Parts: sequence; C-alpha cells; structure tokens
Amino acid sequence: MIGVPAQVAIVTGGGSGIGAGLCGELARRGVRVVVADIRGADAERVAAEITASGGQAESRPVDVSDEAAVRLLVTETAAAYGRLDYLFNNAGIAIGGDARDLKLEHWNQVLDVDLYGVLHGCLAAYPVMARQGFGHIVNTSSPIAFFPDPGNGPYCTAKHALIGLSLTLRLEGADLGVRVSVVCPGFVRSNIYQNARVVNMQALSGRERERAAGAPARMMSAEHAARVILDGVARNQGLIVFPAGMRWLRRLYTVVPGLLNRELQRRWYRRRSLRMEA
Repeated sequence: MIGVPAQVAIVTGGGSGIGAGLCGELARRGVRVVVADIRGADAERVAAEITASGGQAESRPVDVSDEAAVRLLVTETAAAYGRLDYLFNNAGIAIGGDARDLKLEHWNQVLDVDLYGVLHGCLAAYPVMARQGFGHIVNTSSPIAFFPDPGNGPYCTAKHALIGLSLTLRLEGADLGVRVSVVCPGFVRSNIYQNARVVNMQALSGRERERAAGAPARMMSAEHAARVILDGVARNQGLIVFPAGMRWLRRLYTVVPGLLNRELQRRWYRRRSLRMEA
C-alpha cells in the first residue's frame, strides 16, 4: 500500500463538465482524486492540470456500463490507498427524440450509462464503505427527475430512477457509516447539449438545443456547480437541488402540475415540428 492521503475520491465522467469541476474542487480541498472517464485523454488532461496546480490526481479510463471495469476501479483504488471516501457517479449521456423513433438500442445505451452505470458504482463502493465504516456515494441525477420531459424519455427515466435508488441506499447505509446523496443540478455549462444525440430530427446547434430545453443564456459554470455540490455533501444533504429556481419549480409542480405540464407540452410540440418523416 502506497502512502495514504487524507481522503480519496473517484469521479466518473471526470474528464469534462461537472465531473471535471468536481475533480478540481476536490483537489483544492485536499482530496486525492481518481479522474475516471471513458475518454481516457480527457481524464489524463484533467489529472495533469490538477497535479500541475499542486493537487493529487491520477486518471483511469473506464466505461461505467461495464460492471467488471467499475468494480475493478473501485477495488483497486481502495486497495492502493487503504480507503475510499467518496464515489461520484457522475457520468451520463443523452439520446432523445420522438418516442415513435426511439428503438430499444437507444434506450439501452442511455440506461446502461445513466442508470446501470450508477448502479455499478454503488454496488462496488457500498460494500467497501460498509466494511471500513465510512464513505459517501454521490449520484448525479437532474431536476428532470421531478418532472416529465417529452422528447427525452430514456434520460428522464434514468434520472427518475436515481432518486429512488439513492434515497433508499441512504436510509439503508446510515447505521453502517455509508452516506448517500443525489445531486440534481439545473442548467450548468457543459457539453451535454452538444454531445446529446437526437434521433430523426433536423440538426440543431448546441445553443439551439439549449434554448429548446429552456436553458438561460447565462448558465452556471461547472466550477460553481462543483462548489455547491461539495458544500451540500459536506452537510450530508440527501437531496442537493440547485439553483434556487429549480427548488421553487419542484415545489410549484407538486401544487399545480398542470401548469408546468402545459408548458412542457407546448415546448415539445414546437420541437416535434423538426421531426423528419420516414
């Protein structure tokens, strides 16, 4: 076992967006970070930036849809450093479109990463943390977990499921020392819109996709989002929803769901006009 740092964290999807922001902020807070991403070059770049700034980081290529690969990542990290304090299940993808055009393969691609990728991390890290008597699993969901999202069925399904998974594990693990939080970040500047695949619809630019989703012109930076998330984790919040507008929108939906449903439906009808007939 090599020299043991104060704390150790694994961040999946750590090569860009919120994941990269989390890696940088964790390192600034004195945590040794394992930057894990399916894009190995992106993970290497983020880890190199951290070490160049005086932090502790290493990179690992990993496909979270591969259960064996995730388990190996977790067990090797815990064995190397004698502990695993945090696992951030942050990796995610999006494939959207009219439900008539989405095939099972599209659903499987999203669920394999956004749902089963998170589950793979939980199943690997939970026993490790239970044995050592401490640890915190942080799963990235979305405010979409509280609302319907026409045209984004697979992503919406996965994010809804993560709320139930995370809050259930949180109650189960409390007496074992295992903490679990689920994060629902609002609009954060990242590559999710540029990288999202939309099936059988006219191509839109990244900014056009953002506008179609209702994103504001100025979105929160990934670095700011990381600070909000880690502050919530430090307080052991079970559900971390931000910014404040998303918390108010969630409350509004519980009181007058029809109001938001009409707006979501109106927005979807406008997007559906871009659908290409077979």
